[in-house]
Amino acid sequence: MRHQPVIGGVLLALSLGILAGCGNGSTSGTQAAAPPPAGGTSPGRQGTAQNPGTGTLAGKTIVLDPGHNGGNGSHPAEIGKMVDIITARKECDTTGADTKAGYSEHAFNWDVANRLQRLLRARGATVILTRPTDTGVGPCITERAATGNRAHADAALSIHADGAPASGHGFHIIEPIPIPGHNAKIVPASDKLGLALRDAFHRGTGTPYSSYIGKNALNPRDDLGGLNLSTVPKVFIECGNMRNPGDATNLVNPRFREKIAESLTAGFEAYFS
Repeated sequence: MRHQPVIGGVLLALSLGILAGCGNGSTSGTQAAAPPPAGGTSPGRQGTAQNPGTGTLAGKTIVLDPGHNGGNGSHPAEIGKMVDIITARKECDTTGADTKAGYSEHAFNWDVANRLQRLLRARGATVILTRPTDTGVGPCITERAATGNRAHADAALSIHADGAPASGHGFHIIEPIPIPGHNAKIVPASDKLGLALRDAFHRGTGTPYSSYIGKNALNPRDDLGGLNLSTVPKVFIECGNMRNPGDATNLVNPRFREKIAESLTAGFEAYFS
């Protein structure tokens, strides 16, 4: 998930060894995000009542964080402002990556989050999204973490696709590194969540482990506000590399995005079982 902060209207690429690229792009009509699911809570609305349904995830509250946002690229001053993430100060948010053909990461993240929300709610979970649309700006990474904290979520997942060099392929899970006095208490549960989602994603989608970052598709980091500031179990997933032709072919395919959502649902079920 190489973030490319926008400062003064210019994209500044961060070090390849630290972050995985997130550019800015448009979405074609065949790749548009899925509409909000019918019934229940609209995407992004916070403070909702518990889902009264029954199922494998009944009584669980899950926060989904679709990374970036469609309006970020046109608001560099807003997303470029610096916020405190404990280990550093970073940009409020970034624009996201895109495929060579211009399918944007923010649209991919939004589409997968809505598909996943529908499946999780069907299994009885209460699901909260960190943003209500794919046309807004932000929210800042600090607020994304705060959404899960306020909800006392049982688990939280930040959904992304990477923008690494085109030679790299595969997916990986980003896990928190313990910061004493801050997120240390949630690291063991986050590790368990990461393993459950990794195994289910690998099994359900057939996507290989990342060839360019992490070990066995696991990448611990202490430079992401969404993990440093979380007080609930949380991980990030980079579902593939948008710059890699093979990965991109899958990521732009709606059927494959549905398979991603189904696999992540199975991962949550395994985590809570």
